[in-house]
Amino acid sequence: MRIEKLVIPTPFPVGPINVYLVVDDPITLVDTGPKTDQAVAALREQLHKLGFKTEDVKRIVLTHTHEDHCGLAGAVQLESGARVYVHEWEFQNVSEHRHTRVDLDLLKCAGAPDEEFEGMAARYQLIHSLADAVEDVEAYRDEQEFVFASGALRVIHTPGHTPGSSCLLREGARLLLSGDTILKNITPNPVLNRDPINPNRRFPSLGEYLVSLARIRALAPTLIKTSHGDDVIDYEEHFHRLVRHIHERLAKVIGLVPKQGITAWEMSKLMFPDARDINRFLAVSEAVANLDLAVAEGKLRVERKGDIEVYAGATS
Repeated sequence: MRIEKLVIPTPFPVGPINVYLVVDDPITLVDTGPKTDQAVAALREQLHKLGFKTEDVKRIVLTHTHEDHCGLAGAVQLESGARVYVHEWEFQNVSEHRHTRVDLDLLKCAGAPDEEFEGMAARYQLIHSLADAVEDVEAYRDEQEFVFASGALRVIHTPGHTPGSSCLLREGARLLLSGDTILKNITPNPVLNRDPINPNRRFPSLGEYLVSLARIRALAPTLIKTSHGDDVIDYEEHFHRLVRHIHERLAKVIGLVPKQGITAWEMSKLMFPDARDINRFLAVSEAVANLDLAVAEGKLRVERKGDIEVYAGATS
């Protein structure tokens, strides 16, 4: 089984995305890049250099449903008839694809002022346009195997960055395609989402992410091919550095909570005072994730005041 990296440009601050072509039967693309003219051109050119066309792709596996990962899935499927697969918790994100990720109820709960909603929603609607709905998509589950002529890739469900974020493991080689779960020089943002099991509550993103990091550690991968930037070849060291960073930030967040309490929106302003537009939504996501983890660990408590949640010291 040969796995080739294709580097596809994106319009996002994170820069280009690495998607992967599995050169085996069936020819499989892991993630696609966003729906832009530049991404389409890069995908076609790099496939051509390897001796393939988009029509040769018979299977597309999405690690999650952010637009830089899934944006061209529908277009490639139309050209090639490829089957598209996504984790069951994010199936509707690509099969229906008619809602923005800016959930107004979750933002209100976080204390975001009404005048901020329209701007954030409009910005996300532009991002939303960088992917089409996929007409024919199948849901995959944890531990499912994608079988090839010379082996298999096993799904490792690693929720955190998104609820359905997943990695693909080449067992014999201990090689992991990590999507955005593991990135060499970036801490993946725990994006604000509803819980896929109980949509009446928030998805506990940061707590789940820590569990996912530990699960990957137990697999002892020797090579992790990431979606942005370089490979990770020293996961044990990377794991400890990342967990230390998460706990240092958590301690900082707890230390910023005033005696009278604070909303997640107010905390996001303290953590990232200069964030604007899309980055303000990501900042709120980060604040909520840290505050929720602090509550789960008994270091803070949360009270509901009308529609808004306020976090305060556990014993105050």
